[in-house]
Order: sequence, then structure tokens, then C-alpha cells
Amino acid sequence: MANINVGLITEFKTADLDDLCQATEDAIREGIGFNWMTPPSKDVLEAFWRGVLVVPERVLFGGRLDGTLAASIQLIKPAPSKQTTAFSVGISNHFVAPWARGHGLAKALLQAAEAEAKAYGFSVLTLHVRSTQEAALKLYHESGYTRWGIMPYYEMVGDTMIAGHYFYKSLKPIMKIT
Repeated sequence: MANINVGLITEFKTADLDDLCQATEDAIREGIGFNWMTPPSKDVLEAFWRGVLVVPERVLFGGRLDGTLAASIQLIKPAPSKQTTAFSVGISNHFVAPWARGHGLAKALLQAAEAEAKAYGFSVLTLHVRSTQEAALKLYHESGYTRWGIMPYYEMVGDTMIAGHYFYKSLKPIMKIT
């Protein structure tokens, strides 16, 4: 049986950054996205992941399969200037490398992000995902997320327009809604 582990990432060890870049390349080739159709160079991916760690509003979690960093999820906290939406946090770049799927990493990462959002005091989680990512859509539905809309013009992949699904999940009761 495979060993999975999920945790907060605040710095990269060399092997971890290499593993995460490879997992990202594999996921992009499988159509996960990151807004790329083909994987960029390793230098670009390394800069992307290092950049995540220096943005104060981003919280990165990694998922390991048998010790190899193979998955991630990010919480995107609102900027200090976003006073009217300070109760809400977004989820971004939630993925598992194709070779590491089927072991529960995606769900474990989602649960870790939700727990962290609650610990920060956020009331609502939001996310969006391509309509072609059927496993992700199923996971979000099964995890209590509510789909509030579908955008038919979400992403252009090659010559094909892909729809996007938008979700939210209440983490605690919200005050009055008008």
C-alpha cells in the first residue's frame, strides 16, 4: 500500500522542487492546465513555484506519495485592500501528477486546505475548474462544494473552448445575506 503525506510547504529542498516541477509537467501534459497547453521550461516552472512561496497571500500545501512530492494545492488569501471579501479564500492549482492518482492525495490536500482556511478564520472557500476535469468535479461535489455557475468561455485549449465550473463551500455560518 502506498504511503501518502500532506503538509504545508514554506521552503523547497532541491529534490522537492525537482519533484514538483516534474509532477507539474506531467499534469500539464495530461491536460490539467495551469493555463499552459504544453509544459514550459524547467527554469520557468522553478520560478513559478519559488514565486508562490514569496507571495504573502499564497499558502502552499504539497502531497507526497511514498516520499515523492507529487501534488499541490494553494490557498489564495485576499489582499489587505480587499476588505469586503476578507471572509473568503480561494483554492488554486489543485492537482495530482497522473502517476500518483488514485491514492487519496487530492482529497487529503483539499481537506488540509479547508482546515487551514478555518484556522485562519475564513468563512467561504471558492474555486473554479475546467469542465474536462471530471475527477476534480466529482471530488468537489462529494466534498460539499456548491456549483454556482458555469462559464462557457473559460479557457481556449487549441481550437476548443472549454467551459469552467465555479464552486463555493461555506466553512461556517455567514451573517445576513441580502
